[in-house]
Amino acid sequence: MKQIAIVGAGLAGLAASIKLASEGYKVDVYEKNGYAGGKMMPVSLGTYHFDFGPNTMTMPEVFDSVFEEAGVDPRNYFDWIKIERHTRNIDHDGSSFMMSTDPQDMVDQFEKLDSYAAKNYQTYLEEVDRLYRLSKSSFFPRMFLSWKDYLSPSLFQSMLKVRPLEKMNHFHERYFKHPLILKAFNRYATYIGSSPFLSPATFAMIGYLEMVQGVYYVKGGNTSLARGMEKLASELGVTIHLETPVKTVHVSNGRAEMIETVDGKVQKIKEVIINGDLLEVYPSLVKESERPSFRDTRIQSLSPSISAFVIMVGLSSRLDLVHHQVYFSEDYQKEFKELFNGIWPEDPTVYISNSSHSDPDVSPDGDNLFILVNAPPLSNHHEMPEEAYKERIYDKLEKHGLPIRKLKVVEKVIGPSQIKDRFNAYRGALYGISSNTLRNSFLRPSNRSKDIKNVYFAGGSTHPGGGSPMVVISGNNVANHIISKHAKKDSRVSYN
Repeated sequence: MKQIAIVGAGLAGLAASIKLASEGYKVDVYEKNGYAGGKMMPVSLGTYHFDFGPNTMTMPEVFDSVFEEAGVDPRNYFDWIKIERHTRNIDHDGSSFMMSTDPQDMVDQFEKLDSYAAKNYQTYLEEVDRLYRLSKSSFFPRMFLSWKDYLSPSLFQSMLKVRPLEKMNHFHERYFKHPLILKAFNRYATYIGSSPFLSPATFAMIGYLEMVQGVYYVKGGNTSLARGMEKLASELGVTIHLETPVKTVHVSNGRAEMIETVDGKVQKIKEVIINGDLLEVYPSLVKESERPSFRDTRIQSLSPSISAFVIMVGLSSRLDLVHHQVYFSEDYQKEFKELFNGIWPEDPTVYISNSSHSDPDVSPDGDNLFILVNAPPLSNHHEMPEEAYKERIYDKLEKHGLPIRKLKVVEKVIGPSQIKDRFNAYRGALYGISSNTLRNSFLRPSNRSKDIKNVYFAGGSTHPGGGSPMVVISGNNVANHIISKHAKKDSRVSYN
């Protein structure tokens, strides 16, 4: 039986383990934390449950397919709740509108704010539909194993069609004029840890996922999805070693021979999948001399994505909040300039998830507010005292009529330093490398080591990118490649 080791039990690692185990592989997953799911981390504070992340779920078919391809019904493991009117957007002046999967609902709201947007919204939907379908067919399923994979004529033609040279903000200005509407749609760049004023318009396809396919939530908390994947993996024979950090991947003659955990145990392996932040985990596991194509100097030259400052707070009662709401800064472009210059924004945009609005059972005694603001990646400059920044956020929310301090029962703060330590995230970045340049958007690190034949990478810091669906796709892509590779070897052996 072929032995596979997966380092990290994030969604990519779990997806890969399920696929491989269903095809008869012996799979061991090693996870440093005491739970499976990676950044999809459950947090309980008394009777208040929080999903650390992600809070907005899209592309449910990607997650369902993990279960269906293993021959089981995903509804036996978790249930989706679709949120039709999903995100309330509030500007600094109090103006607001609600995002909805109903096009007429959107047009009706736009007619009050922006007649230009009302007139052009259907054209916008058609264009983001096109961007999404091109990306889905040309980029998502591919394994980019070497530079030669980028020379495919069909791939080159597809790349030219997804607006790679246009910036996201410029793209959205084609369809919207009102500042708040522009901010709301430009916010999609933060889903990949980037700036809408620098990242390609290609990522505007996220608008198709939210405004056409829809926004979803997993009943019982989004972390129920990770628990369902963990349960299925175990049922298929995957051994998941929690609280078992891997110390070293031992390499000989360009092949990984075994892994060693921090307690000194070793395991011989055929293949290794590293499901973690490529910039942080790979160099911590493999000596620099064994990875000449990915030296430390190269890692240090890459621009990390944004990080996050999170407050999870349980309230004694319920406020007039929907599942998702965003309170925008007055100058959105200035905010991103500050973030990517290592400065904590003076006027941060504040996102609040209140999952108890859709699922009261996760927080029976009052709202469970997951409050997130974008933060710069860690540096030696411009560090912000967490307590002071928390108070700044509470001050802003009070101006919008949310008396958090008065109603607070429980509270937990997680900043970039804790993100770095808990998730092995390079400089505390949430999405690995930013997509602020053409190269980093379309030439992300390969899913396989260029120097070690049997070491693979899955997760948000490699192809096809950040976000839970993309992470799962990366795990599936890697697993399918390994299965195909072994099938070809076995057929040659059988033939000979």
